[in-house]
Amino acid sequence: MTDLPYTYEQLKALRNALARGERRVSFGDRLVEYRSVDELLAAIREIEAALAGTEGQPRRPRRLLTTTGKGF
Repeated sequence: MTDLPYTYEQLKALRNALARGERRVSFGDRLVEYRSVDELLAAIREIEAALAGTEGQPRRPRRLLTTTGKGF
């Protein structure tokens, strides 16, 4: 397994901060303060995307639905 840029502990810390309404998150000896809830949510989404598929959970495939008709 390759080294991932993020850990599940970081994701958990971000989710906990969001649940408590905080914008400061501590990762070991680092303290990160997000400017807004939207920025915190973006960080959560980025980590979720990076960790997707690392434990046998592949990303959901996209579905493209097409329809045809006679043009009326």
